[in-house]
Amino acid sequence: MPTGETTYKTDEELLSAFRKSGDNTLMGLLLQRYTMLLLGVAMKYLKDKTAAEDAVQHVFMKAISHLPKDDIQNFKGWLYVLMRNYCLQQLRDKHYHTDEAILYNVSATEDDKEDRVWKEATLEAMQYAIQKLEPEQKLCIQLFYMQKQSYKQIMEQTKFTFEQVKSYIQNGKRNLKLILTQKK
Repeated sequence: MPTGETTYKTDEELLSAFRKSGDNTLMGLLLQRYTMLLLGVAMKYLKDKTAAEDAVQHVFMKAISHLPKDDIQNFKGWLYVLMRNYCLQQLRDKHYHTDEAILYNVSATEDDKEDRVWKEATLEAMQYAIQKLEPEQKLCIQLFYMQKQSYKQIMEQTKFTFEQVKSYIQNGKRNLKLILTQKK
């Protein structure tokens, strides 16, 4: 049985033949039809040729290893969604790591919007709310907002990890807001 591109006119025929034989050459032929489409999608999202080429390879491998057992009605659409989701995950991961790098040396500033909102609350109400926080949250909030220390300085002083400092500050801010709004 020949495995050339011309033997299988539709994606469904090629996919069906791949499922029956398990011949990766057939899947390769099918994926080859959409290489440029996938590269275009990856370029649209990632804006980097090397990253886009890597994304295409990753999606090809995922298509081969995670092919659904059920029939795929629209292989092109399925591949497109696979590529889009992969690219979005890459962007989320990149954004998350970039944000962490930025936060690592950030300290609170006078221009901090949340800081301005907090300053509007009375000192008495704020002191009351801070006393209600968990000890770790209380410490991190005081160091970050009142002493204007960076995450790195807080980590050095408390021996907390970056993730812990970030979590204590975020949860502390949320809890302070809850306490302050419930008190009114």
